[in-house]
Amino acid sequence: MVRSFNIETLNELCSTDQLELLDAIDQLRLEGIDHYISLPQIIVCGDQSSGKSSVLEAISGVPFPVKSNLCTCFPTELVLRRAHDTGVSVSITPENPSKPGVHEFHEELEGFEGFPALVEKAKVIMGISQSGKAFSKDRLRVEISGPDRPHLTIIDMPGLIHSETKSQSAEDVKLVRDVVETYMTQSRSVILAVVSAKNDFANQIILNLAQKVDRRGSRTMGVITKPDTLVKGSGSEGLYISLAGNNEVNFALGWHVLKNLDSETQKASSLLANRNAEEAEFFSQGAWKQLPSSMLGINELRKRLSDVLLRQIATELPSLIREIDLKLNGSREQLKGLGQPRCTLDEQRLRLLEISQQFQLLVERSINGTYNHAFFEDADTDQGYKQRIRAVIQNTNKEFAERLLKHGHRREISAAAQPFSTPPELITRENFLNHVQTIMQRTRGRELPGIFSSMVVADLFHQQSSPWELIAQGHVTKIWIAVEIFLKLVVTYAAGSSISKSLFDNVFQPALKTLHENAKVKTAELLDSHRQLHPITYNREYAETIQKLGYHHKEAVSSVIRNFFSLASIEGSQYVSEQRFEFTTLVDRLAKVTGTDSERLAASEALDRMNAYYDIAMKRFVDDVATEVIEQKLLAALSKILSPVAVFSMHPDLVERVAGESQESRKKREELTKKIHVLQKGLSTCKRFVNSQLQADLGIILCRGTPGGGG
Repeated sequence: MVRSFNIETLNELCSTDQLELLDAIDQLRLEGIDHYISLPQIIVCGDQSSGKSSVLEAISGVPFPVKSNLCTCFPTELVLRRAHDTGVSVSITPENPSKPGVHEFHEELEGFEGFPALVEKAKVIMGISQSGKAFSKDRLRVEISGPDRPHLTIIDMPGLIHSETKSQSAEDVKLVRDVVETYMTQSRSVILAVVSAKNDFANQIILNLAQKVDRRGSRTMGVITKPDTLVKGSGSEGLYISLAGNNEVNFALGWHVLKNLDSETQKASSLLANRNAEEAEFFSQGAWKQLPSSMLGINELRKRLSDVLLRQIATELPSLIREIDLKLNGSREQLKGLGQPRCTLDEQRLRLLEISQQFQLLVERSINGTYNHAFFEDADTDQGYKQRIRAVIQNTNKEFAERLLKHGHRREISAAAQPFSTPPELITRENFLNHVQTIMQRTRGRELPGIFSSMVVADLFHQQSSPWELIAQGHVTKIWIAVEIFLKLVVTYAAGSSISKSLFDNVFQPALKTLHENAKVKTAELLDSHRQLHPITYNREYAETIQKLGYHHKEAVSSVIRNFFSLASIEGSQYVSEQRFEFTTLVDRLAKVTGTDSERLAASEALDRMNAYYDIAMKRFVDDVATEVIEQKLLAALSKILSPVAVFSMHPDLVERVAGESQESRKKREELTKKIHVLQKGLSTCKRFVNSQLQADLGIILCRGTPGGGG
């Protein structure tokens, strides 16, 4: 059985009301809330072999394995709890909550005889012996409950190391310092800075560290141990007495002096039952008796700690309430973000129907260009523009038309040729006609010389429009990507973070892939209608263009005549001056205009007719892509992806996979629900104490100050 000790060892520390408050705070700590909120606690800190574990033992009345020094490998949290049943529970609180195998460690003890072996087992689980590490940030939690137990939480920290040794590396030195400093910097922790009289206090790390983390010294109390090791009447003894008087290192909470148990011998006379008498006898003689009795011995230290702890509660309770309230609101928001729990198929399908209604509304408004909804952000932002899919489509279609106009033709007639340029290839008209004549020769049928087959125009057009496919398919893919981004934004807004990814991956991604394939197929069909069929058009623009070409030829002949006869105009009937003319020259000039080579004339006409048809076909193709591909194959099908009909038609497995809560979501919901419950309980308790009699008692404590503080 657990060794019993007198309840008077700690009853000064805890009033009846305070027990309930600290119980709630301990529960918060047990749930891991101290990862986020600093909670009131007593931290026992000091250099290695400073006697801090003996101080902890004296305060708590619980014997620790001081001699074996087993508890210095990691922080040890001693939780004393008042309960109807007596027992000891030992567990590990991992520094990283996700660390595997640590949460499962939980042992029950019937006595402290098996405690050292249990610590060794805990070390293995923490990875100390396996990895070669000498220390760990994980915390050993020892919970002792019983009807005669006080209610208090005390944490014994690993001893600060001065320098590396064979068994303690430089990494260990840094690790221990980091762990101790992390606990000490928590603003609601009371620091017991333990200093051993066996060593010069100026060389002990704890004093510098305490002054660093608590510059005002408002929550630090110095404790001098092992005063019996000093030579009576020596300068060292006088210096330590001056330190205890707060003259060397000033702490607002002052100093206290304890005589430790003889941890080396552990004789019968040195057991906890006799320590107080031995300590009182030591301080009743010699130079130490000149100090106020309130600064000497464990009984007075308990009284001082009672006042200090109450002062800390009085100071921190309002801020603790605010911080818990803030964390509570944050947890509620996270839980709200998970949505309602969806366990049954009907609940899951209903949730999808709700998302469907919102989805269709947003998609239809964006496609129609009606952007009056909270979903649409500022149009000046990148995301706001992507949400307006009609604007994106309009602008992208315009870019497509301009690109096809500038780069859709393979060759372009120019005064200077650039045969190796990217489309269009710049070529002179003469070279282009040479190419046309070559095509005519290689595709000649039964037509007479000077007459070209209609298929020559088709062949020329197919060559001239060859860049269309790459430009058109690239345009369709660009629109499809814009639609995909738009749908992701809509689904995220309508479904929330808990469902949107699964919904998009399982429903929208396959549907979008199908839409993309359909759009590419339809684009290929439109291209084939131009590439595989002979040119067909009944557009008046084509005839008008051909007529304009004839007008240009007439103008060329007229120009030759005007120049030959030096006439300003050849309109109407005119007399020609009695000048001598060489009409053979006129004939030659006219022959150059009309062309004496019938094959050349046919090539020129074929080229002109191809260009005329190309302009008409290109305009028709741009409109066809915009209407038959973009509108019909992409936009028109978007709202149907998650229509009510689509939701009702979903297979139950798909519904569960999409709308059912994932294991991660369920675990998160459980954690948040549990956390909210603990926070609510703690917040309710803390708020109740704000207006309780405890506040009046705390006010008295604050007014009277800390006994033994010294000046």
